[in-house]
Amino acid sequence: MSEHEHQHNLPSAGSQGLWIALVITVVIMMAEVAGGFLSNSLALLGDAGHMFTDVFSLGLSLFAFTMSKRPPNSTRTYGYHRMEVMAALTNGALLIIISIAIFYEAYRRFASPPEIKGPLMLIIASIGLIGNLAGIYVLKGTHTQNLNIRSAFLHIVGDTMSSVGVIIGGVLIITEKWYFMDPLISILIGGIIIRGAIGIVFESSSILLEYVPGNIDPDTVHRALLGINGIKNVHDLHIWAITSGLYSMSSHIMIDDAMISEGALIIGQVEALMKEKFDITHTTVQLECDNCECGMVCSMVSRKEKEEHD
Repeated sequence: MSEHEHQHNLPSAGSQGLWIALVITVVIMMAEVAGGFLSNSLALLGDAGHMFTDVFSLGLSLFAFTMSKRPPNSTRTYGYHRMEVMAALTNGALLIIISIAIFYEAYRRFASPPEIKGPLMLIIASIGLIGNLAGIYVLKGTHTQNLNIRSAFLHIVGDTMSSVGVIIGGVLIITEKWYFMDPLISILIGGIIIRGAIGIVFESSSILLEYVPGNIDPDTVHRALLGINGIKNVHDLHIWAITSGLYSMSSHIMIDDAMISEGALIIGQVEALMKEKFDITHTTVQLECDNCECGMVCSMVSRKEKEEHD
């Protein structure tokens, strides 16, 4: 399967799950907004606010998938793959902002816990839990392979944790009249959400800044290249991700003065090694030799001129 086929098949599977998750999220959000106001529950309203960002985030993820399917052109030679990374970064930032808002409102409620209608809070949270579990189910097959889906998946997981927390709070409010449990659970939920969101922000930022992917060790790649017969030295080695799961490598490789066919054979071995051992599917190699400072092409031209002269 080619790199483009891989990138297109994954979004097709992922986008179907995202559409289902989007519909589920909209329905739950509307129920929690109504239930939050009627029961006076911050936990429900906070979860509804989180749901609102989920609706936006899932829509953004779907838009990014649609854009990523567009083919490369003369001005966007890598295509639109990084739309997915930008969507993930935006989603992560939104999660952090909504978590901070939950912390602030919970702090205010600790000072004067309001009376909360526990039974209604419990019913709405239970409906939300069922819907969120359905969202996790439809995304579970693709979330580990794509940063964009993972950021959307994290939103759904955060909602599920919120629903569980609200259910526990609802039970304690009904049985023990512990109204302080509502803001306390909100803080715990916000902490879980923000922890995952920071990871998404850091990972998407590292792709945009073209850091070496975390699962690839440059020293290991360097040693593997030197293990290919005919390669004397490797320098200017660069490894980066175009988007999650799509890696690129470029390098200058020193070889003995050789015929073009031999150089092509080495390049083929480099490409095969990168793909099979490191999952790097986009490789650019410049061959050089000791006899010419300007690289192998110059060396080949010099040999051809010498042969014509003789």
